[in-house]
Formats: sequence, structure tokens, C-alpha cells
Amino acid sequence: MVDLFGKLVVRAHAPKRRAVLSGLAALSGLAILYAAFELGRYDAGFRVVDSVRGALSASARIRLLEADNEKQRSQLEAADVARRVDREGYKQVERSLGDMQSQIARLNQDLSFYRGLVQPDSVIHVKVQQMQIVPETTPGQYRLKFVLMQTGKPDREVAGSAAITIDGLLKGKPLSLSFGQVAPNRRVSLAYSLRYFQDYDEPIQLPPGFEPTRVAVEIRSGRDKDASHSFRQAFVWKAQGMSVETEAGGTAPGKGDADVQTETE
Repeated sequence: MVDLFGKLVVRAHAPKRRAVLSGLAALSGLAILYAAFELGRYDAGFRVVDSVRGALSASARIRLLEADNEKQRSQLEAADVARRVDREGYKQVERSLGDMQSQIARLNQDLSFYRGLVQPDSVIHVKVQQMQIVPETTPGQYRLKFVLMQTGKPDREVAGSAAITIDGLLKGKPLSLSFGQVAPNRRVSLAYSLRYFQDYDEPIQLPPGFEPTRVAVEIRSGRDKDASHSFRQAFVWKAQGMSVETEAGGTAPGKGDADVQTETE
């Protein structure tokens, strides 16, 4: 019995201390490993501070670029809106311009009509009331449709002749064609005898390459053989529609007058 107690050994048991020491040892090992890792990166030229600075700089640059991108997007949207507004404004201006041109054309026709009703300086009391140029299917063929009307008070019948001249360009040079040169029957002029009005529908054939710009009608009285007493009217060459009068006068130009007006609508 005494022998048993003599071999008994009493040892202190501290499990918490052992756990703490084990944890500290593990942490120390990890710290040593991380320090070795950082030392290796430092030797390789890597700097943690520089890396953080680069990341911060890149983040700031990204934010700046995003702000600039948003600004440019706003400017693009504003420019697109302004472009649509300008386009709509141009359309309105074009519509207004077209309406004004139509009004001017109607006013010119009305002016031509009322001016022809008076003719105070002319001894010829006949004028062209309307001039219409209708193209045919064959190139260069047209029909001249117009009305001769007596101006003033139609108290008697008047008679005379009307000569037609077509002005234009041939190979870029001015050229005047008489009615005899373009009429199929080669008539020099058209006779009239009327009290109120007389209609005409005359076919013509223009030479190839000729570009007409206006048609003139010279009206003479049957009793007056003096060409200076004729009445001359000129109309813009306008196919498909009523031609606008551009010239009216009591004296016909001479044969040497080569002036060709190129007014168009």
C-alpha cells in the first residue's frame, strides 16, 4: 500500500494555456509567412503604397470619365433636339416660301389681266389673255393654247394678225424662232377677227437641243401696216400650267433685238 502511494505523481493540467500558446504559435507562423511574402514582393519592386495610390488614381479617373461621358451625352441630346427644331423650322420656311411664290404668281396674273384691260398707250385693243403651254408625247412637240381678247369696250369687231416668236438657247447661244419656223404648216402669223375673244390651239415643233425660255406674241391691227404700232406681250415658258407675262409694250422690238430673258418660276 505504501509502495503504491510512493509511485504516485501529481501533474498540473492547463488546457486553456495550451490552446492559447498553440494559437499564438499559429499566428506567429502566419505573420512570418506574410512578412516573407511582402519581403519577396518588396524585393521584386512591388510597393503596397504605390498600389493603393494607383488604385485610388484609377478610381478617380473612372469617375471623371463617367462625368465627362454624362456631360457629352447631355450635349448630344440637346444638339439632337436643336437639330429637330431647326429641321421643322426649315420646313415651315419652305412652306411659307412656296405659299408666297404662289401668291406672287397669282398677283402677276391678276396684274397682267387688269393691265391688259386698260392698255392706255396702245392703239391695239387686243391682247393675249391666257397663255398655256402643253407638252406632247413626242420630244420637242408642244401645243400653244391662248386666248385673244378685245380690251376696253367691245363695241365693234376687230381684225388683224398675231405673230409668235419663241426665244431660248441653242448650244448655250440665244436664238429666236419665228412661228413659221416651228409651225407644221409654216404659217408666218395667225389671223384674228373678234369682238370679244378668240381661242387658239396651235401645235409647234422645236428643234433638237433648243431650250425655250419665253414665248412672245406680237399683235397687229389689220388696218395698221406700221409695225411700230403693234402690241407685244412675252410670257415665261412654263410647260404644264399658265405662263406668267413678263413683258408688255406698245412697240415691237426690231429684228436686231437679241435679248432673251430667262425668267422662270
